[in-house]
Amino acid sequence: MLLAIDAGNTNIVFALYEGNEQRQCWRIRTERGRTADEYTAWLYPLFMAAGFQFDQVDDAIISSVIPDENRNLRELCDRTFSCTPVVIGSDMIDLRIDVNLLNPEQLGADRLMNAAAINAFYEAPAIVIDFGTATNFDVIDADGAHCGGILAPGVNLSMDALHRAAAKLPKVSIKNPGAVIGTDTVSAMQSGLYWGYISMIEGLVARIGNELGEEPFVLATGGLAPIFAGGTDVIQHVDPDLTLKGLVHIYYTRVAR
Repeated sequence: MLLAIDAGNTNIVFALYEGNEQRQCWRIRTERGRTADEYTAWLYPLFMAAGFQFDQVDDAIISSVIPDENRNLRELCDRTFSCTPVVIGSDMIDLRIDVNLLNPEQLGADRLMNAAAINAFYEAPAIVIDFGTATNFDVIDADGAHCGGILAPGVNLSMDALHRAAAKLPKVSIKNPGAVIGTDTVSAMQSGLYWGYISMIEGLVARIGNELGEEPFVLATGGLAPIFAGGTDVIQHVDPDLTLKGLVHIYYTRVAR
């Protein structure tokens, strides 16, 4: 089996695959400096509960936007799973993804994998809206090239900033409050976050389409994707595993040893 690891700023996801079939998936909150032994101790009971053994893992591939964590994740694979992982962005792999940016090396591994997944499983031109620590809009043109995007503050980041900046404002859950006009502090904050981001999504998708000169396919991924997809017709599909799908596709088509 293949162990695919997607290390993001909010969570690190570990997924087991047989071919393109996901057999199991676990996530843990990202914590800088977590050692290989700590990852092993966390994963062991999860593997056992799911009916898997560590020695069933034949290989591993890592997409990481946390360079400082790569050493610990490599060590986890080397020591616990007896395999040398491939790390997107660190190891020399021809991904065969055109990146039409001024500084292509600045594009995060997760955004590269999203583009790989769009090219492999969906249609282009496309916009991927990734709801994570930041809200990323990745634009893939009709030729399948990553041609740029937009980085906006993440929804939870915006909520935390609002709570910290104003002593009387509470933390609120991210949800569709129904009405746009809030009738108390909580519903007003929820409306600002939810309908504010919906309006941003609709506005940016329209502007991106105008710049592309054609209507793109719009896909959302990330933990909050289903919540926001329910509030607008511009999001055509939700795929919570998009980054992992791109990672696994790259492994089997570019890496498999």
